[in-house]
Amino acid sequence: MENKILEVESLKKYFPIKKGFFRRHVGEVKAVDDISFYVNQGETFGLVGESGCGKSTLGKGLLRAIEPSSGEVKFKNRHGQIVDVTTLDYKELRDIRRDMQMIFQDPYSSLNPRMTVLNIIGEPLICNGMAKGEGLKTRVKELMEIVGLNSRHLERYPHAFSGGQRQRIGIARALATNPKFIVCDEAVSALDVSIQAQIINLLEDLQKEFQLSYLFISHDLGVIEHISDRVGVMYVGKMVEMAKTETLFSTPKHPYTEALLSAKPVPNPRIKKERIILKGEVANPANPPTGCYFHPRCPYVKEICQVESPVLQEVSEGHHVACHFAKDLDLKGSVAI
Repeated sequence: MENKILEVESLKKYFPIKKGFFRRHVGEVKAVDDISFYVNQGETFGLVGESGCGKSTLGKGLLRAIEPSSGEVKFKNRHGQIVDVTTLDYKELRDIRRDMQMIFQDPYSSLNPRMTVLNIIGEPLICNGMAKGEGLKTRVKELMEIVGLNSRHLERYPHAFSGGQRQRIGIARALATNPKFIVCDEAVSALDVSIQAQIINLLEDLQKEFQLSYLFISHDLGVIEHISDRVGVMYVGKMVEMAKTETLFSTPKHPYTEALLSAKPVPNPRIKKERIILKGEVANPANPPTGCYFHPRCPYVKEICQVESPVLQEVSEGHHVACHFAKDLDLKGSVAI
């Protein structure tokens, strides 16, 4: 982990399905199913996939906001030590959370409406014993100015701010403890497009200024292409493809990635683009199909796909794909403008 800040190995999160008066265990929802990846120091790792594929569950599992079922989350803390987040006790976990923070999707529900901005941003500082009194107020003012808010509005409540301003408050709260790694869970999806651009630019500036590393979760392929250094594609709880951003968008190797990229809008009416319409529905994570989870919808399916689950393999330098025919398929990438 010399250049890595985070390394995830075989992470799983299964939610139990219980029925009957005695709440018998009758099955499991495989929300995150044996995922491995890493994030380098100072980089943004983008994560894409359809709704319900497990992206947010994965992000919360890394911070143990949701307890993983199994696997390892190795993280390099501020002292340069490598710790497995999944094995930490309460005291150790509370300490490591100074270095790992999260920006939530909805800027309206993620802020307590009964707390002022001073209390919202200052709460992590108080909980971690990092500031109090006038020092706390000074630090909160500094954080507000860093994210582009007026420090005179310390005593305002969240309802007095716009959606973009609320998200800036959420970002300031995440920055309060001087973290090294931040999970951005759909951090711009609830905002207007013009405000999205402002928040993305802010996140990029903060990354350069404070040497931050991001896990950036989004449905928007345009945002992912712009902000990410590397991209992972999830399907029904599994990672099906990982590569550098330029490589994945130009030469995808998994049929699901090809279909996703075909849906990306092209801001040029003169360019005709063929969209791939996948048949069927997304697999049920409580009862996934045998073999490759994508095979019922895959236009390139063969017999082996129905019986044997593909493993994530490296087909070229830094390009990992979970497909039996990754090296044989000639797939279309995103249209260059």
